[in-house]
Amino acid sequence: MTTAPQATAGSRPSPPPPPLRKNHDFVLLWSGAGMSFLASRVTAVAYPLLVLWHSGSPMAMSLVAFSAMLPMLLVQLPAGALVDRWDRRRLMVVCEAGRALALGTVAAAVLAGRFSVAHIAAVAFAESCFTVFYRLAERGAVRNVVPEVQLPQALAQNEARGRAAGLLGQPAGILLYTAVRWIPFLFGAVAYLLSLLSLLFIRKEFQQERVGERQRLSREVAEGMRWLWRQRFLRTALGFVAGTNALFQVLSLAVILMIKDEGRSEAVLAVVVTGGGIGGMIGALTGGWWMRRLSQRAVLIGGMAAWAALITAVSFSSAEPVLLGVLFAGTSLVGAVFNVAAAVYQVRTTPDEFQGRVASTANLISSGTNSLGALLAGLALEVWGAAHSVLLTGAAMAVLALGAAASPALRTEDAPVPAPAASGEDHDEEADNTNDTDEKPRGKPHD
Repeated sequence: MTTAPQATAGSRPSPPPPPLRKNHDFVLLWSGAGMSFLASRVTAVAYPLLVLWHSGSPMAMSLVAFSAMLPMLLVQLPAGALVDRWDRRRLMVVCEAGRALALGTVAAAVLAGRFSVAHIAAVAFAESCFTVFYRLAERGAVRNVVPEVQLPQALAQNEARGRAAGLLGQPAGILLYTAVRWIPFLFGAVAYLLSLLSLLFIRKEFQQERVGERQRLSREVAEGMRWLWRQRFLRTALGFVAGTNALFQVLSLAVILMIKDEGRSEAVLAVVVTGGGIGGMIGALTGGWWMRRLSQRAVLIGGMAAWAALITAVSFSSAEPVLLGVLFAGTSLVGAVFNVAAAVYQVRTTPDEFQGRVASTANLISSGTNSLGALLAGLALEVWGAAHSVLLTGAAMAVLALGAAASPALRTEDAPVPAPAASGEDHDEEADNTNDTDEKPRGKPHD
């Protein structure tokens, strides 16, 4: 972990900043983004339910999930460079308006009984594109609305907010869908509009003043990629995380099918995702405790080993609601610890003008495999069924854990490499690269 800057010898220490709850701009940004996260959690669970119960096809469900995950693969890199170019506040406003409009079309189509799998897939893709831009911009905005010394606390609160959104949003999405099928999408549209309104009342700017001439978009993207590539531990860890994220797509869809095949209602799925949300909240709130006691390598390898055991246990659970909820709580706890560590490291060590590019490159490496994982999940479920697919997923996770334990690159945690000279800033951080393991995607059971 990097530490907050200390006062120089002979200087008078600065007075501590007011608590975050009294920071008007942070509270608005935090609460507005919370509404946005809640909306995305509600719709994320409503999409596969709508398609699976309407078509009865696991492949159709996986195609919609693939469409929702595809922007993580296609849009990340250009989005990161554009977030660093454009005004972050205006970009976030456009994203919220776009997501509200897209979901409004789904609510209207379901209400009229005229929706199709192609329509749902297109809207899921569009919503996810806006989400990529919004979250990259929001991550960069945080360091401009809170003092640097409060960044760990602010980002831990952001992670807890995301977990709370999952805890409330996924069960709420299931229950709303069970009540009236178009309500989850209307709820999401309204929540995005409320998030948009919160942005209009924030006083501080979301980025520092940009200096220098703009380069070609491809060159700016390449700068962010080079910054990460020069960090051996980080790039290797992100490669392993990419594998885990692909495997979790299989788990997510397999559990839905497992519950359906057992003849259980959607309410059982609500119990399961509630367990995952509780585990994620615990992980977010205790992330600092774990990071003070374990090396980053131990967190990474131990977490994957724990995931392998938990996923294997899921395959033998017979869709028992309480047991599944406990198992998902464990997977989410590990994922939350990863997220807090990664967020603090990335935001603190990256210059403001490179925030979008560095975050998007890390997201592409770690989460770009989600779309492929969702597509492979559909094929696996069609061929092997839910229980056997989960068992194979647990075995694959164990192989990743063994590979990480044997990896020479993960035995030494490198010091952060400075950003390109064009930024005008260097990084004088400690050699302990404690936090650079993961940029977990949102919207999975362990996220």
